[in-house]
Amino acid sequence: MSQDWLYEGKPYDPKFEDIPQEYVGFVYQITDNETGEIYIGQKRFRKPKTLPITKTRKRRVKTRVESDWRTYHGSSQVIKENIVAGCSDRYTREILRFGYSKGDLSYLEMLEQVERKVLFDPKYLNGIINVRIHQKHISEKLKEELNDH
Repeated sequence: MSQDWLYEGKPYDPKFEDIPQEYVGFVYQITDNETGEIYIGQKRFRKPKTLPITKTRKRRVKTRVESDWRTYHGSSQVIKENIVAGCSDRYTREILRFGYSKGDLSYLEMLEQVERKVLFDPKYLNGIINVRIHQKHISEKLKEELNDH
């Protein structure tokens, strides 16, 4: 596998400043090309960071910086152990959907997991579907997209 994420079959590796600001993150699929095992998850593009007080900055400043999404290989323990063992080339990382809010990501991840029946199919490494979302956490943009289909 290349280290790139794939989106619609093509490498997705934009400069950080070129990632649309409307995207909070994405729902992904990681596939083990040797065993056929799959993991479905979500990842955000940005993470919060607090800049410290300095000689020129009187107060701490909260900002957002790029997360580790480019090198991220999921939260599955099985995948993490294989990555540590140097087997990252056996995985394909694919972006399935982009989300416009944290609520969107949680909803879309849960939707993928339920539709694929990940808890009943042994090829999926997901051991839990854990979600708590209020309707106000879903973006209007996603609501429009889902209503159009």
